[in-house]
Amino acid sequence: MAALAAPRPFDVLLVEDDPADAMLIEEALRHRGATRRIARAVDGVAALERLRDPALPRPDLIVLDLNMPRMSGGELLDVLKKDEELKIIPVVVLTTSNAPDDVSGAYRSHSNAYITKPVNLDDFIHAVRDIGTFFLDTATPPGSHGP
Repeated sequence: MAALAAPRPFDVLLVEDDPADAMLIEEALRHRGATRRIARAVDGVAALERLRDPALPRPDLIVLDLNMPRMSGGELLDVLKKDEELKIIPVVVLTTSNAPDDVSGAYRSHSNAYITKPVNLDDFIHAVRDIGTFFLDTATPPGSHGP
């Protein structure tokens, strides 16, 4: 059996208002080699401004908290998935809420995964790598033609 290639690192936008949670998530991603770059936004408004800035690189993946000021993660997710250019970016919701309405709402808004805090970091990294590998290796951006 051939050895599996190591997953390639990718760029992440972390949308998290809690500094301690953000540091923990960033450290987990960096320590386990899952990312090339991590950018951070403290709420949905800041994330949307960053994502729509043509001078900044687009992330390969968004890790999104739901409970934030100004624009919640749920509101941001709705905006992202209705935007033709941004909807292709996979989103992992990482939040303290395990309320059924939040979980079902995130998946209705096309979240790619829903993980509750406190999180097992190895499980989180595994989910991020699976989503990142799938989308980076198989996704075709809108408007382009597949092979």
